[in-house]
Parts: sequence; structure tokens; C-alpha cells
Amino acid sequence: MDDFFTISLLVATLRTATPLIFAALGGLLSERSGVVNIGLEGLMLVGAFMAATGAHYAGDPFVGLAIGVGAATLAAVIHAVWCITLRGDQVVAGTAINLLGLSIPAFLTQRLFDTAGRTPTIDRLPTIGRGLNVLVPVAFLLVPIVWYLLFRTKPGLRVMAAGEDPRATESVGINVARYRYACVLASGALAGLGGAVLSIGDLSFYTSNMTQGRGFIALAAVIFGNWSPLGTLAATLLFGGAQAIQIQAQTTGLPISTDVLIALPYVLTLIAITGLFRNSLPPAGLGRHPTTG
Repeated sequence: MDDFFTISLLVATLRTATPLIFAALGGLLSERSGVVNIGLEGLMLVGAFMAATGAHYAGDPFVGLAIGVGAATLAAVIHAVWCITLRGDQVVAGTAINLLGLSIPAFLTQRLFDTAGRTPTIDRLPTIGRGLNVLVPVAFLLVPIVWYLLFRTKPGLRVMAAGEDPRATESVGINVARYRYACVLASGALAGLGGAVLSIGDLSFYTSNMTQGRGFIALAAVIFGNWSPLGTLAATLLFGGAQAIQIQAQTTGLPISTDVLIALPYVLTLIAITGLFRNSLPPAGLGRHPTTG
């Protein structure tokens, strides 16, 4: 057992939690403003694919990173227009983003690279030691920044007001749509960062559906963390640890069924969503529109 709980397990936890932290913070901002965002999975896929494609053509992973973040932000614009301007069903819009994020990269990899669901090998982002890429500390640094912005600044308080009671917020002259647009676009950028971590941070290529449900796990982390940045961080570390245990168990030959290990992160996700261990309180205005504007 001493050979199991090693520094390698800690490193694997940090590595697997990093894309979840980015995506979960994006989902947190969107939902704190009152916009349901189940499209994190699709946004991560767009970011992962475009980061790898941009890095391939530019020959620079940092350029690819910028392209991936920009593409995911543009995808979030679609979600924002549908949910905020057109006042469409937010769950349906998020589902559409997920479908687009899964299908469009699969189509483009065939067209651009003449391969079935995979980009060519590219240069990865630089590492800071033990295989951790440079975005790992950025993800953890963003947590207190998001906390401070939400709870200690006027724009942050207005974002939370828009998520709690959009009608009352609009009635006192605050432009709810503006703050919701900003948060949804920020969620796209952050989810794009999470996707880029997978394709040009941990790996050196994009492959079809490489997120494997991480966007949904990130959303579950927001719920499990009670829509709090620090709680969300703890939840992502829990889910990241579950994935790391799966990797470590396979490496050390721990006598546990592989199927059980693979299912562990998703079982925890279901537990988080059903709220067996805590009563999560979402923003009261989540999914609601102001009557004016």
C-alpha cells in the first residue's frame, strides 16, 4: 500500500484535476450569472481540437493555445445569443453545443488531415517538472482570483445579483444581459483552456471525444462545490483524485477490477448530482430571464 500512495499519485491528481478546474470555474461563472451551462463538454472539445490544429499549423503550442481559447469563446457566443438574446431553452442550447463540439472536430480532422478523428503529433506546452505543464499552476491561481472577483468586487456582486434575481437586478438599472454575456464568454474561454490542457498539455495531439465526459464532471464539481470557487476546487481535486487512482492502480497492479476503476469518477459524479452528501443551493435565478430589456 505504501507503493500506492506516492508522489506520483499526487502528481497524477494535479494533472487530471487541472482541466476540470478550468472548465468548472467557467461553469461556475456562467451559472452564478444565471445561465445554465451544460455545454462545457462541447466547449472543451472545441478548445482541444483548435488548440492542436493551431499548434500544428503555427508550429507553436502557445499560438495553438490562443487559437483554442478563442475558438471556444466563439462557440460560447452561440450559447450566449441563444440563451440570453433569444431567450431559448438553456439546456437545449447546451446540448447543441455538446453535439457540435463532438461532430465538427471529427469532420474537420478528416478534411484537414485525412485521418479518422486524430490530428498529427505536435509540440506540447512546456513543463514545470514531473510532467506537469505550465497551465497547472495557472488553474490553481485562478481559483482565488475568481473568488475575489465574485465576492469582493462590484462587478462580481452584480453578477451574483443577476443570478439570484434577474428581474430585481434589471429593475435597479443593472444590465443583466451584459453581465451574463461576459460570464458565458468567460466560461467558453476557461473551458477552452481545459480542453487545450488535454490536447497540447498532457498529450501532443487531439483525438475524437478525448474529454470523455470531463465537461459533465466539471459541471458536477460546480454542483458538489455548492457554486463556490473553493468548494468547486475541492470537488475537482476529488474527481481528479479518482481518475488518478484509476491510473495508479493500473500501474501498480492493484487487484481491483478495471471496470470498477474506470467507473469510479462517474459514480462520484452521479453522487454529486444527486446531492447525497450535501444540500446544494443553486442561484435562485438560474435559468430565469428578466422581464425587461
